[in-house]
Amino acid sequence: MSPDTHKPAPISPRRLKRAGWVAVIVIVVVVVSGVATRANDARKLKSWTEAQAVPTVSVVAAERSDKGSSLDLPGRLEAYSRAPIYARVSGYLKSWKVDIGTPVKAGQLLAEIETPDLDQQLLQAKADLASAEANSALAATTAKRWQAMLGSDSVSRQEVDEKSGDYTAKQAIAKAAKANLDRIEAMKGFARILAPFDGVVTARETDVGALINAGSGSGPELFVVSDMRKLRVYVRVPQNYAPSIKPGAIAQLTVPEYPGRTFQAKVEASAGAVNAESGTTLIQLAVDNADGKLMPGGFAGVKLERPADVAALRVPASALIFDDQGLRVATLGADGKVAFKKVTILRDYGKSVEIGTGLAEGDRVIESPPDGLAEGDHVQTATNNTELAKAQGRTNEKKA
Repeated sequence: MSPDTHKPAPISPRRLKRAGWVAVIVIVVVVVSGVATRANDARKLKSWTEAQAVPTVSVVAAERSDKGSSLDLPGRLEAYSRAPIYARVSGYLKSWKVDIGTPVKAGQLLAEIETPDLDQQLLQAKADLASAEANSALAATTAKRWQAMLGSDSVSRQEVDEKSGDYTAKQAIAKAAKANLDRIEAMKGFARILAPFDGVVTARETDVGALINAGSGSGPELFVVSDMRKLRVYVRVPQNYAPSIKPGAIAQLTVPEYPGRTFQAKVEASAGAVNAESGTTLIQLAVDNADGKLMPGGFAGVKLERPADVAALRVPASALIFDDQGLRVATLGADGKVAFKKVTILRDYGKSVEIGTGLAEGDRVIESPPDGLAEGDHVQTATNNTELAKAQGRTNEKKA
């Protein structure tokens, strides 16, 4: 076999030229495609960058409160009727009939006082009355006799008039003696100390043999009787909240001795005046205590419900801006521009506040406004930013 038998055939110049053109076309297509892709990506990146340069904010609508708020305040329980009982006569305590915690009825005997001094005054008053009545009777007889003698001209008119006047004076002395006796007998009646109304004895400050001084300023009370079937609750309400607490409103009470249990109380009256020292108004409530669970003199937590303020608008507390221009909020207008409004706070609830003035219902308030936000700035809401991110994601998926 000859060496020239396996030698490859030479490639024609035409085929080489055709292959060169194909390679050039492929390179041009690749280059053009790359340039177009880069230009498209550049345009999208520019659009995304411009979009990111516009601040994105969250907005909330200023809305009216659909429900009121509550006030939690300390209160003091008092018996609906409470009578400290003092002695009206002096002496020594002879005996007491009831002790603390004893239920009593109106007119029931609580204690008796020995009154030796008053007893002597009573005996003297009786003797004075007897003497005055005897003198009056003698003067009456004398005046009648002298009147009879006047007809026979045995005595003068002047002497008859004197005897008649003496009788009238003796009558007056007898009446005064009788009044004095009645007064001392009435005082003697106060030696028996009686309950003024149905209730419970909540204090006893005396004992057998104790010296009793008459009057309320010279010694402690002997007993205290309290009507605890119904209790009064006194609570001091801050001045700005007092007008919203109306008579008839229902409050919830809690007491330390019954954790987790609430009692209903009803607002009965308001002092109608502000205490200059505390800036509060005294409110009186009444709570039923037929079961005797609540104790007068104790502490109570009072929860008062307040009606919603129709003029107030509630916004998040994070929307407030406090700077050298005062208290403001940033709002978003229909044109997408920022507008600042000065506001006043009516009430602070912690996470949210009630705005008294400066906002209108439906205003779009920017929540947590970013630093550097200025009047008239263009912003986009968080919803628009989310849509832009979704669109960017779809573009990247197509590229992949």
